[in-house]
Amino acid sequence: MIKASDICKSFGKLTVLKGVDIDISEGEIVSIVGASGAGKTTLLHILGTIDKADKGTVKINGVDVSQMSDNKKAAFRNKNIGFIFQFHHLLPEFTALENTFLPALIAGESKRKAVDKARQLLEYLKLTERLEHKPSQLSGGEQQRVAVARALINSPAIILADEPSGNLDSNNAKELHQLFFDLRKEFNQTFVIVTHNEELANMSDRKIKMKDGKLNENN
Repeated sequence: MIKASDICKSFGKLTVLKGVDIDISEGEIVSIVGASGAGKTTLLHILGTIDKADKGTVKINGVDVSQMSDNKKAAFRNKNIGFIFQFHHLLPEFTALENTFLPALIAGESKRKAVDKARQLLEYLKLTERLEHKPSQLSGGEQQRVAVARALINSPAIILADEPSGNLDSNNAKELHQLFFDLRKEFNQTFVIVTHNEELANMSDRKIKMKDGKLNENN
């Protein structure tokens, strides 16, 4: 599903990624762990086509995305990849329902279909009573579930999560972690998760440690 080869990335004189190789199968849940500054988020952004490597290739489902133009990358990303971030990045002026269906509108879906699908996802995530609430009216756990619904709206094959439970208390974190496995079972999605949460990392199919810009598998 995801195959990256010899990924290198520097910011000025700082070399962050030093020839990273990673191969992730369809339906797999992989966690990437390591100290802050090890390059985990940079790698995730390159796998997700948000950032570009200085060297190396990234193939997603056989498609070499590293050679795409920025516009083609954006269209590919919107359709095939869902993102979940630590700080949710919900738009404060929009409701939970609106935050969820916006990516579907961007992808060209009709508003009626986008709203219907968003409502179904939010109901699946036990947010039926929160559809018209704005982010400021939601708890941290509820905001993160809205972010999950938004990531799922275009039925992406891949979910990339960057410290998804970093701002949640232990109970909400456990619920979110279990949700990932429920989603994998329901939709066979592939998850790549950058996390400092050892519990989540140990639940994953594979835990890979990043240190000094390189990956080391740790089963």
